Amino acid sequence: MKIAISGKGGVGKTTFSASLITAFIKRGFNVYAVDADPDVSLGSTLGLPAEELAALRPVIEMKEIVEKRSGGSGAFFSLNPKVDDIVDDFTVKQGNIKFMRMGAVKQGGTACYCKENSFLYAVLNSLLLDKEDVVIMDMSAGIEHLTRGTSRGVDMIIIVTEPTRVSVQTAKIVQKLATELGICRVKILANKVRTDKEKDFVVSQFTNEELLGIVSFDEAVLENAMEEESGLLAGSGVMPGIEEILEKILREVTCKP
Repeated sequence: MKIAISGKGGVGKTTFSASLITAFIKRGFNVYAVDADPDVSLGSTLGLPAEELAALRPVIEMKEIVEKRSGGSGAFFSLNPKVDDIVDDFTVKQGNIKFMRMGAVKQGGTACYCKENSFLYAVLNSLLLDKEDVVIMDMSAGIEHLTRGTSRGVDMIIIVTEPTRVSVQTAKIVQKLATELGICRVKILANKVRTDKEKDFVVSQFTNEELLGIVSFDEAVLENAMEEESGLLAGSGVMPGIEEILEKILREVTCKP
């Protein structure tokens, strides 16, 4: 099962990604936790060892491997380098979690990173197409990953939104692009909902079929985020209702541990 988490910056997509990973682990699944957001906060949000995270190089910065697998340093390179045998070498392992940092895709207007980008996409494709375990990808904020097609191959994309018009507008743009990419399961998760008015607003914007869940604002989640070391893997600061959300996902996408 491969799931991408998207949404406007600040809506809580990384907290949701980490909570969902924790819920899968609790059920006995093996999970590849992929930080595909340049802000690289998924590992610390999960509570993985800080020294191991600091030593973990992003996949896109593995220059020597990029060169070797992409055909050397010349002008010609492979658009589909073989990487499936080395994916696990890029991970921090803790229990049933294998954590990976992808690194930032080079943006327009800067020096060409064609080989690096091709290598990055090949690693993602290896996870999305070859791995039998659960893959959870915390994507970059906004729609960049969708316009570049880096979410292709996922079984479901979950778009996190706050109960504000701007956030919902972004969610609808991502929803449209994901559908155009052929992702058949595109779901909306409303986060940080405090009042009945906010809940009613969310319900007015999306159908029951589109909504994966509505998550209430929770002080424990905020307090955990302020701690020097996250207690998420120990059960502290997990988003409320995450087990029910996981059940909905499992009903939509057949997958057994």
